[in-house]
Amino acid sequence: MAGYLFYTISFCFLVVATVLYLTRDRWVHRIPVPNYIYHRLPSTFMNDVEGGFTSSDFDLTGNIMDGDSRAGLDEQGKREVKQIMKRQRVGFDEARRIYTERRFAKNNIGPDGMPRDPKFVSFS
Repeated sequence: MAGYLFYTISFCFLVVATVLYLTRDRWVHRIPVPNYIYHRLPSTFMNDVEGGFTSSDFDLTGNIMDGDSRAGLDEQGKREVKQIMKRQRVGFDEARRIYTERRFAKNNIGPDGMPRDPKFVSFS
């Protein structure tokens, strides 16, 4: 008896999911989607400057003036810095510092830039 109930519910779910998928162009526009989910990030140094990814300490205008043909800043890094700026309500320099410290911690490097590996030997 429990088996029939399970198969009936599964079959009904499959039918409803198929109908929703086939008619999605009629109802998907009614679902509210926040704007920040699909925020397109810039892909050139000029767009990076316009997107707020520059400061007096991290100046990209030199790259623009020199006609740098590279694609701009790292997309994943920009995305994470932008999220830090929005979540913690900090400026670009502070968000970049937080991002860098998180990357250091992920790679077993201290905030001062020194490796945390106990076998590390430094001759200074």
